[in-house]
Amino acid sequence: MTTSLAPVPPAPEPAPLLRQALGDALRDVRRTRGRTLRDVAKSSQVSLAYLSEVERGQKEASSEIIAAVCTALGITMLDLVASVARTYALHEGHGPIRSAGAPPCPVAMAA
Repeated sequence: MTTSLAPVPPAPEPAPLLRQALGDALRDVRRTRGRTLRDVAKSSQVSLAYLSEVERGQKEASSEIIAAVCTALGITMLDLVASVARTYALHEGHGPIRSAGAPPCPVAMAA
């Protein structure tokens, strides 16, 4: 007796880790604004090595570190969180999200 097994569909790609999504968003803004890693590290008073690890999603930065980097980049924490929310919404198959009547977020424009 032979049983026919249906092919197993591939598992969906997992959503990026929060630290990866935050790092990607910070790196995108920095590059779009033409800033170097060294410049942003100095402006935010975060070590160059640590900021590099944050951007690569290797370190979970504290809210204080993230706030300092956002300030150095000229964006708000809300801008950053909104950008990350859009990343997750797109991953989940939703279209781009934006609050009704809200202007585009600087992070989104930088990406």
